[in-house]
Amino acid sequence: MDLLLSFQQHWKEQFPQLLPANVRLLLGVSGGVDSVVLADLLHRMGVAFTMAHANFQLRGEESERDERFVRSLAVKYGKELLVKYFDTKQYAADHTCAIQEAARELRYNWFSDVIHGWQGAEETSPKKTGAASYYMVTAHHADDNIETVLMHFFRGTGIQGLAGIQPELRSRRLIRPLLPFRKHDLLAYAAEQGLDFVEDSSNASDKYTRNYFRNRLLPQIREVYPQADENLLHNIERFREVEMIYQGSVDRTVNDLLEPKGTEWQVPVLKWKKVRPLHTITWELIRNFGFHSGQTAEVIRLLDGENGGFQASATHRIIRNRNWMIIAPNTPQTAQHIQVEAGQEQVSFGPTATLFLKTFTHSLTHSFTNSPHEASLDLANIRFPLLLRKWKTGDYFYPLGMQKKKKLSKFLIDLKLSRTEKEQVWVLESDQRILWVVGYRIDNRFRVIDKTREVLQLSYRK
Repeated sequence: MDLLLSFQQHWKEQFPQLLPANVRLLLGVSGGVDSVVLADLLHRMGVAFTMAHANFQLRGEESERDERFVRSLAVKYGKELLVKYFDTKQYAADHTCAIQEAARELRYNWFSDVIHGWQGAEETSPKKTGAASYYMVTAHHADDNIETVLMHFFRGTGIQGLAGIQPELRSRRLIRPLLPFRKHDLLAYAAEQGLDFVEDSSNASDKYTRNYFRNRLLPQIREVYPQADENLLHNIERFREVEMIYQGSVDRTVNDLLEPKGTEWQVPVLKWKKVRPLHTITWELIRNFGFHSGQTAEVIRLLDGENGGFQASATHRIIRNRNWMIIAPNTPQTAQHIQVEAGQEQVSFGPTATLFLKTFTHSLTHSFTNSPHEASLDLANIRFPLLLRKWKTGDYFYPLGMQKKKKLSKFLIDLKLSRTEKEQVWVLESDQRILWVVGYRIDNRFRVIDKTREVLQLSYRK
């Protein structure tokens, strides 16, 4: 096949918005045949690109050899070269991940930083041209896709994993123009054009999962099914189309569930419980908030759990609050619903506020302050975890000294608070009962009495 002609045709069909005259690419070049062929094809097409080489410092002299080769390649094509050195082993140890995963994260993070740097420079330049579209580009090909889908399948994956490597990720400004082409096509092109490249000796080792699939599993599968590669590539195309239909349906359902509330999201419990299929939709909903698939069943159990129950990811918490599921960021300064655990001594909330908590044994000789910024409550009537949140319409409590409940909205009107002051009012609740309108009044049901044994003392500071 004429690889250059096929590559040009594929580029026009897959990336019609990226004309060679108005695009600048950051091309990852390892020195292997895949990236060398891609560099040659882009050069012949007249696409502007900068070469980027990541030295992961994993193979001693061989890593240095690869870098020297890529430097000579940059001179050959007259291209700018960026080189970055990584302590990959240390990164893998610090992040508890495999070496290959660490290398991938380091490389893509670096590429993204470079692209953002280019965009920032363009935006602040007094001589803006507006002509350049910046993308990172990698040399993944069809054989890589086959291996990836098989690894996803055996590891366990959703429909997205079966759809394989995506040719374009616009959100990350990443394209993979070699994805339709087989490895043997690239090797044949390199031989025809007399292109030099380097071999990574670690590719022969089966200690890495991908190499095991490439060197051992796939050859055995081909003995039984000679057309296995072609069949898998056809299936990937089908799965990719199925994934598009699937994702469209999922997005509509998830968007119908989520109700934005400031920096948070809320979902009615009954509405969430009625969606079908429940497990799939729950996973698709929570994955956007940093949760992993193993937490899906726990979140579903939370739908029938007790008020105040929660599940946490690295970035968010899903909190069961009455008839709602609250998805709140873990950052206290932006969250509008914050859990307070037993034994916690302080909690930051809002832009500048802090709640301090302590407990002590009640004594009849102890004197309590009348400051609205402090509250003393009977610990026996309080159930943890507590929920610190913005007040909302429909809230009510029993103001200190009153035996009847009062709507919080009416209470705030009586205080003659301005609209902006009302927007900054927080409440602390236990088991759906308000303990304290923070900075204003405690609930009469939780006041300290003569029989009180343990006191929860709260103070509020800005």
